[in-house]
Parts: sequence; structure tokens; C-alpha cells
Amino acid sequence: MGVLFNKIDRKQLKPGDHIYSWRQAYIYAHHGIYVGEGMVIHFTTGRGQQNGTPAIFDGLFTSSAPSFDTDIPCLRCGDCREIRTDGVISSCLDCFLSGGELYLFEYGVNIIHFLAQARGGTCTLASSDPEDEVLLRAFYLLENGFGGYHLFKNNCEDFAIYCKTGLLVTTNISVGGGSGQAATYSAAVNTITSLSLRFVSSSFYGMTLLGCGTYCYKRLVSDIGFRNGVTKVPPEKIPEMVKAEN
Repeated sequence: MGVLFNKIDRKQLKPGDHIYSWRQAYIYAHHGIYVGEGMVIHFTTGRGQQNGTPAIFDGLFTSSAPSFDTDIPCLRCGDCREIRTDGVISSCLDCFLSGGELYLFEYGVNIIHFLAQARGGTCTLASSDPEDEVLLRAFYLLENGFGGYHLFKNNCEDFAIYCKTGLLVTTNISVGGGSGQAATYSAAVNTITSLSLRFVSSSFYGMTLLGCGTYCYKRLVSDIGFRNGVTKVPPEKIPEMVKAEN
């Protein structure tokens, strides 16, 4: 659930919607904010520019790299492989989707709905702010940036969630850090590690229940709408936070 069932038609899009499109056979999704007139503001990174991200993931998780890379600029937004930059950019919907399907990220879901999703990156317990506030944040960050891209600490989903909610994780030294995708991978690793320590003395069914419980718990406590250490931050403070980190 969640991987395929949040699909939306372009005609249903409204300014301020948080949208995403799956990349690399549903391994990773790229997120952005639809701002109207067929345009999307999103946070990207070029190949080899993922700050703090292991080189082994370069190319595999480069969410901004379209499936039909070209050196010819898009006639509508000018996006192409040669001019794409590291940071917050504006692209037309076609370039954002890169040939993929269009999905709508859900806000204000209940815990049962959240845990029913097989993986993160499709919904959150947090509520969305009004459209005008969402667009204000997106356009402000388009001009002023959202810090350095980091696959696990400050990625495209973190950017979109911040635009929708104004919430940032403040317990760690990073801008963002509350994405469901990163939490999913972290929860999976923690679950596998936990199970490996109990493999010898546990039954198969006991391990299965323990694994599911651990996975769900880790995902839930990492959600921006549930976790501790989350603060409402005005967009004007983002550049200051970035400078403080550097």
C-alpha cells in the first residue's frame, strides 16, 4: 500500500500539493511542491554532489536525474543534464516526473493508515498548512536555498514536508531530517540487526512478529508528525541555520 495507491491525475493537481514520482523501479521517490501553471519547485542534487552520501549510492539514488537524461534544454523550463544545479530549482511537471507516474503525498493521516503503508515516503501524521503558506515557503527557498543536499539527512522529501508544514527536526545538527524514505531504510536496517541478534534462540514466528513490530515502531517514531524535537521554523531562519552548520 502507498507505493501505488496514491496515484493522481494531473487535472486534479492544486497549487501547494506535495507530489512525488518513483525512481529506479520504486527504490526511491523524488518529491516536490506543485506551484501551479504546470511547474514544480523541488530540491535536487547532481551526480557526484550528494554531500555526506556514500559514493556507492551515486546514480542509484540521484533522485533529480531523469530517466531520459538529455543535453537539450526543455523548451518550457530549460531543465537538462548540463544545467541542472545542486539545490532548490523550478521545473515543469514533465521534467520533474522524468517519465514516471504522478503521486500525491498525504497529510494528517491516522496512525493505522500510516502503519498500513508498506514503506515510508507516502504520507505523514502531520497536518498541512494552508496553500498560501506552503507556496510562500517554496518560493522563498527557491530564491534562498535549503542547505546542502544529503540523501539521509536533508533530501527532497524533507524539503517538501517543510514547505507543507514549516516543521524541522531540531534535535540533530541538520536542516530537515524527517523524511519517511530515510526512516524506512533506517528502520529496515535496525530490524535486520535486531533479528540477527535473536536468530539462534527465537522461533520463526516470534522473529516475524518482532521484526514487524520493530519496523513499524521505528517508522512511527521517526515521522515528523509524531516524533519529538520538532519545531516550527519560519523560512527566513533557514539561511541562518545553514550558515550555523557551516
